[in-house]
Amino acid sequence: MLPKLDGLTVLERLRQRGHQTHVLILTAKDTVDDRVRGLQTGADDYLVKPFALEELLARVQALIRRSHSQKNPRIRIGRLEVDTSARTATAAGEPVNLTPREYALLEYLARHRGEVLSRTEIERHIYDDAADLMSNVVDSAICALRRKIDLPGRPSLIQTRRGMGYVLQAGEP
Repeated sequence: MLPKLDGLTVLERLRQRGHQTHVLILTAKDTVDDRVRGLQTGADDYLVKPFALEELLARVQALIRRSHSQKNPRIRIGRLEVDTSARTATAAGEPVNLTPREYALLEYLARHRGEVLSRTEIERHIYDDAADLMSNVVDSAICALRRKIDLPGRPSLIQTRRGMGYVLQAGEP
């Protein structure tokens, strides 16, 4: 029920062009035929209006887990656990008090554990495009996060790869 084109046509065209973007249809169309057509056209999920905000958030979180091939909302890296559903973290079993931006950074690193992420990739994911980023904003955020998740006398879970970026992994680099 969009102007000029309906959502299913837009979805169909996206899929024909090979786009794999996850799609959650939010609609007032509630018949079984409508839901089946939406899913067969390529939607990943279908939610009929009116709906509870909690259900929408749960479905979006499920799509995110699927996009990262994860069924479990908890990501473990050594002594660190990130609960992507509750948006919390624990280090060595103790809760970690994170700001929203610190949590977003930690979740991003955790979802890409073992991968070296450049400062540019981190900036693009964590910071608003309109933000005027200083050259050390990612470095400062990483430093603050390390203080919160690392144990004294133990190697940091976030390793710096000089000239490349950062990687979250358990154990020695």
